[in-house]
Amino acid sequence: MKTVIAIDSFKGSLTSIEAGNAIKEGILNILPDTDVIIKPLADGGEGTTEALVEGLGGEMVLIDVHGPLEAPVKAGYGIIPETNTAIMEMAAAAGIILVGKDKRPLDATTYGVGEMIADAVKRGCRNFIIGIGGSATNDGGIGMLAALGYEFLDKNGQPAGISAGALKNIASVRTEKVMPELKECRFRIACDVTNPLCGPNGATYIYGPQKGVADKIKDDLDHALADYAKLTSLHTGTDYSNYEGAGAAGGLGFAFLSYLHADLQPGIRLVMDAVKMEDAIKGADLVFTGEGRLDHQSAMGKAVTGIAKLAKKHGAPVIALAGAVTDGAEECNHHGIDAFFPILRQITTLDEAMDPDTAKQNLTKTAEQIIRLIAAVT
Repeated sequence: MKTVIAIDSFKGSLTSIEAGNAIKEGILNILPDTDVIIKPLADGGEGTTEALVEGLGGEMVLIDVHGPLEAPVKAGYGIIPETNTAIMEMAAAAGIILVGKDKRPLDATTYGVGEMIADAVKRGCRNFIIGIGGSATNDGGIGMLAALGYEFLDKNGQPAGISAGALKNIASVRTEKVMPELKECRFRIACDVTNPLCGPNGATYIYGPQKGVADKIKDDLDHALADYAKLTSLHTGTDYSNYEGAGAAGGLGFAFLSYLHADLQPGIRLVMDAVKMEDAIKGADLVFTGEGRLDHQSAMGKAVTGIAKLAKKHGAPVIALAGAVTDGAEECNHHGIDAFFPILRQITTLDEAMDPDTAKQNLTKTAEQIIRLIAAVT
């Protein structure tokens, strides 16, 4: 029997691979001749870097970069040496969690994201997988681009700045100092929003408030982004301002599209492609997936239903395991998950349930019982 395990991390408890190994142990305890394949799973958001690096045999790199308000921060990203691939989350350098209550959207910059990319390029990376959720920024990506050598100048030919507050001052773009290696690089961006750059559904109006954008500056900032988009169009000959995802991360999606020729994809699709998930699932007799908490939102395009959809394409039954199952989880049954099971075996506190050793044991024991049932009826 060929079984594929692709389970999301149990946040605060187990990584994707650790959870997968616990299920594998349970399977092999009952059917030791089973062919078990474990693939890392994430949806492009928090934890994607660690999942892919661990699952693809990479290594983590920790560097000093400028944070969203330019104070230095430690930012980690992953490298897969075999394919010269860098795996990053923009939030590591410009995430909203890094500013805390000190939200200054006109001062916030993506410069540190560009520093991470530049560092990876210097280390030989030419393929990039970057998640762009959770940003503190609304700078249209000019900070990131500046760190890569792009120069955004004011009407006097002086640097306009690297934050959202500088957008209104940009009069020209110079590219003489851009890293030449960028021409050799491929950027795949995990992006799960479809907002354009500007307008009532754009970066500023939809996501600006959570970053501290006050009502009184929304119009001016949105207009500044629109002017930046027009200047970019004149410079590049392209216009991605209305492209789905251009407004992601305060316009960082637009910068990736316009200047780095990136490919924006839903996070789960990008991750599954990166780990060759479909190749693994072809011919599978059974697929295990799951996450820490299974509820009605799990059916809304998240990792577990992404796996279920792919498994159904190839005719494989799908079982999901979860640390907790809430009302509404039955919706997952309408999205390709044939059955789901909570792994808790007794009444316990949350801290006890999330203890890594306990969680591993619960996954293993639950998998054992599921495989016993399958063996009994086949």
